[in-house]
Amino acid sequence: MPKKPRHEPTPTAAVPPQPKRTPARGLRFLLWAVYLLILAAGLVFADWWFCLPDDAQATYVGRESCIACHREASDAWQGSHHDLAMDVATPETVLGDFNDVEFEQFGIRSRLFRRDGKYWAHTEGPDGKLADFEVKWVFGVDPLQQYMVEFDRPKDMPAHEIARVQVLRICWDTQRKEWFYLPPPDAREQLAPDDDLHWTGVAQRWNNMCADCHSTNLQKNYDVATQTYHTTFSEIDVSCEACHGPASLHVQLANRKSLFWDRKRGYALPVLNDSSERLIQSCAPCHSRRAHVHPGYLPGDSYHDFFNSELLQRTTYHADGQILDEVYEYASFIQSKMYHKDIRCTDCHDPHSAKRRHTDNTLCTSCHQHPAGRYDTPAHHFHQPDSTGAACVECHMPQTTYMEVHARRDHSIRNPRPDLSVQLGMPNACTRCHLDKSKAGLEDRDDLRQYLDWILAARNGDEKVKTALAQLDQEMDRAFQEWYGKQRQQERRFDKYFTATIAAAHRSEPQAEKGLIRAAGDARLPAIVRATALLELGQYDSLASTNATVDLLGDPYPPVRATAIANLQGRLAEGEFAQTIAPLLTDPTRLVRTEAARALSGVPDGVLRGFQRQQLSDALAEYKAGLLVNNDRAGAHLMLGIVAEGQGQEGAAVRAYQDAMHVEPRTTGPRTNLAALYDRLAETEDRRASQAASLGNPSAAEKAAREATRLRSEAARLRREELDLFARDARLAPDAAFVQYRYGMLLYLHRRYDEAEQALRTAAELLPNNPQFLLGLVLFYKERHQPAQALPLAEQLCRLRPHDATYQQVLAEIREQSSASARPSP
Repeated sequence: MPKKPRHEPTPTAAVPPQPKRTPARGLRFLLWAVYLLILAAGLVFADWWFCLPDDAQATYVGRESCIACHREASDAWQGSHHDLAMDVATPETVLGDFNDVEFEQFGIRSRLFRRDGKYWAHTEGPDGKLADFEVKWVFGVDPLQQYMVEFDRPKDMPAHEIARVQVLRICWDTQRKEWFYLPPPDAREQLAPDDDLHWTGVAQRWNNMCADCHSTNLQKNYDVATQTYHTTFSEIDVSCEACHGPASLHVQLANRKSLFWDRKRGYALPVLNDSSERLIQSCAPCHSRRAHVHPGYLPGDSYHDFFNSELLQRTTYHADGQILDEVYEYASFIQSKMYHKDIRCTDCHDPHSAKRRHTDNTLCTSCHQHPAGRYDTPAHHFHQPDSTGAACVECHMPQTTYMEVHARRDHSIRNPRPDLSVQLGMPNACTRCHLDKSKAGLEDRDDLRQYLDWILAARNGDEKVKTALAQLDQEMDRAFQEWYGKQRQQERRFDKYFTATIAAAHRSEPQAEKGLIRAAGDARLPAIVRATALLELGQYDSLASTNATVDLLGDPYPPVRATAIANLQGRLAEGEFAQTIAPLLTDPTRLVRTEAARALSGVPDGVLRGFQRQQLSDALAEYKAGLLVNNDRAGAHLMLGIVAEGQGQEGAAVRAYQDAMHVEPRTTGPRTNLAALYDRLAETEDRRASQAASLGNPSAAEKAAREATRLRSEAARLRREELDLFARDARLAPDAAFVQYRYGMLLYLHRRYDEAEQALRTAAELLPNNPQFLLGLVLFYKERHQPAQALPLAEQLCRLRPHDATYQQVLAEIREQSSASARPSP
């Protein structure tokens, strides 16, 4: 079969080879974008991740570093009281009249003048002679300005250091434009040149009394050995870093080219406004009457790690918590309802200008608007609109004048309580406004310059003033009851309970104890009131008060825990006390653990476990560091000596007591302690001499005997010096019961029995319910074999403290002594 012919393909045009296909351009761009995004994210992450070294420490850089970014805050601060807290004396800063003006006080004719472009005061110096003193700095701006003089400056002292600075008591009233004399609060008589209260004395020393809160980054730098100051500051006034802390790291972060601040440190400044408590505590160090707990405070730190605010002491506050002495604002404010509603300082005060945000009732009604017009109306305050009585602050924040011209308002922000004035003698805002010397027949009483003068005169037995106040208080109470009585019955009952309790405790009345136990544990009361109640409870040594105090060792408020520790000293057996307090050596708050360390510093080593001894050592180191903040004051060295004695370190104790006398030669206390220590050391030398003699070593025995004689001679000398100092104090403070008591005990040791009896009686009469003073007088008569005088006082003592076994034992011994003296001789 024939094959089919094979057809060849028809030739076609050649097809060129196709190029290899590549990814689409969009995909390529996408990949590049992802790559760049990852790179950028990595760079951003790296920018965020890398931060300041953990050990980087902020330093002070000055306000000039802040102005560029914080112009508005800086402008507000300029001219504020913080800005003008202290300055160099120049024609721009000196407000007083130094045009060769004379000022006379106590017969001393001082002269204020200028010479060679400088400001001078010709006045009495530390030697009692008139001399010229250069005014180098001014202090404050309104309502008074004070003037400061530098002493003891060596020629080679660096320019940035400041030696001892004293503040003149001749001050300038910036409102009346006149000179005036600023006396100490409790000493209006002429001061001797060697008195600590004299303008050249320690009480008027800038370095330790004022500087800390009037300059930024103040470092006192006192040298105990040479008794010289080398004080420095980074800025002379209260500048940015005084409140915000050292800012070098913040400035470093702000100036670097970064998208972020620091992931660990944030702005590298403390956050002060994240809570009301933190912000209030940032103001508190300079607006509270407080003691140092530890050096090194920086803004943002916990207040009670560095300071111990004074409680509502009977010498500085009225029993209801109103201000009595110049106590600043913090302890008053934390009593207030405002504080407990999270109101903070900056709600009322601009933090940079330090001015009130409003000068009228808007300051209050900007918050109290429920409903609008409820408070700022006669329907609430019952006074004519725009009158003094219509101002919120006049009723709720009455003012008292301190430093002769400085009016300060009470920041406890409370309702007026004329009923407590009638019943308990407390001040009230209504009576304060309605005082009228002419109506009371007291026109000639120049000493009654303000309400506080009336209150104190009445308490000190001025019957005419007391009667006038009582009548006015009753009138105010009737009006108040008519206006508000039904609305505030519950508040009146509650406030009266703790005020009456504290007032009774001030008089050491036995029935106050139960109320104090209740108040100390009453969570409805402000914490500082509870701590104060516990402080007053310390005078009642009963099982009930001891148990209540132990329970409060776990209180959330640090000052309550610290006060409980102090109260328990001497109440529990040594071992029980040590094991009760030892857990607080690691308390999270330094105030508490240092108080625990102080209290446990004298317990024998065997009472504490090994790990507890290490905890005690650590906490004691903190306590000592806190004391040395004030190494230019005798009290710091006195306490160091007591701690050293408690730990058996006699040599360290001797040096501490000697340092106390060295820095304040005219203070009382260190000589008594050192004399007692010398007596104990002399007894040790007696035993050493006896032992050496028994071992046939006459040379060693004679040496020890000579040392014992020397120590006793030194102790006698110290007690003579101490007696002279207490005689001075007793003369200057005849109404200070504790001074009279201590003076009486010293007189007894010196066998000046008639004078001792008088001083001890004076103390007991000033505070008739004080068990310590009564016991001192009882023991005096007992030792003098005068049971007839001792017996009624011992019976009174047991009525005051019926559960105290020690007092009952003393009473039994005196009764036995009385019976023995009544029995006829054989």
